[in-house]
Amino acid sequence: MNDWLKICALDEIPQLGSRVVESKHGRIALFRTDGDEVFALEDRCPHKGGPLSQGIVCGKHVTCPMHGWNIALQEGRALAPDEGGTSTFPAKVEAGVVFIQV
Repeated sequence: MNDWLKICALDEIPQLGSRVVESKHGRIALFRTDGDEVFALEDRCPHKGGPLSQGIVCGKHVTCPMHGWNIALQEGRALAPDEGGTSTFPAKVEAGVVFIQV
């Protein structure tokens, strides 16, 4: 499936913040970096299921608000020494509009 789903305007995701989208795959968190890159991850930390959308974005990772695990936004992988990962979804920005593939 190559269909892109229009989500929102880029400005509707706070810089260094997130927005949550409900999908048939569950909650998807959209993260916006300070450079206006957008990444889409399952809104669930691999450690104990914490809501990544409520975490702090720094560079290209998000820190889980429950136990401080750092998750790389691009790959969805926990940064060492932690192990595990969460699902990622392709995301893009075109003409100031955010799209994802689910």
